[in-house]
Amino acid sequence: MFDLEPMPEDWQRALAVVAHPDDLEYGGSGAVARWTDQGRSVAYLLACRGEAGIDGIAPEESGPLREREQIASAAVVGVTEVEFLDHPDGMIEYGLPLRRDIAAAIRRHRPELVIISNHRETWPGGGLNMADHRAVGAATLDAVRDAGNRWVFRDLLDAGLAPWDGVRWVAVAASPEATHAADITDTLDRAVDSLREHRAYLAALGGTMAEPEPFLRGMAESTGERFGGRLATSFELIPM
Repeated sequence: MFDLEPMPEDWQRALAVVAHPDDLEYGGSGAVARWTDQGRSVAYLLACRGEAGIDGIAPEESGPLREREQIASAAVVGVTEVEFLDHPDGMIEYGLPLRRDIAAAIRRHRPELVIISNHRETWPGGGLNMADHRAVGAATLDAVRDAGNRWVFRDLLDAGLAPWDGVRWVAVAASPEATHAADITDTLDRAVDSLREHRAYLAALGGTMAEPEPFLRGMAESTGERFGGRLATSFELIPM
């Protein structure tokens, strides 16, 4: 298995687009903390509010709860702009409405780097990925191009959203086809604290993924074996 290359850092603005609250905390938040510490701007866009994510809490209560937890979690790693769409948790569909919503956000935020969660069929080491992750990831990849084409979603022009073709890369967190990594030696603790903010979700989840410190440290150490022994988080980097 080949070594991972360092993530590019000659950029100033990033937009992270994921399906659910907690998706970023299980993949990219240590890198986000690194980048905000360096003075870079990172905003979050979530396709849903996570209302179907806790079996013992009704969606009407779970959605607002998980939204609050995500906002608190983002603040730990220096992110203050957190936006939520209203696609249905567990039933997010790839299609033009989702692409349009993401393209609109890309035009608003004008990022150079777009971060997504794993959109591949499986996770590193195996295990089937879920439909929401695949749909949002694929839609974001297409929305990057939609955002730069003035003749796609022409109503966005009427809303004052000019085309933006400045996205240089899409970085896929937790991808089984990782190519790059970011050193999170100095920010792993904040990544752990960020995941801990999802208190209600973790309490319902149980198992190894409900233990933020050993789970995230194990991932960082495993990635570091391909990144000079440093604690790291990996990305599949797709040039646009």
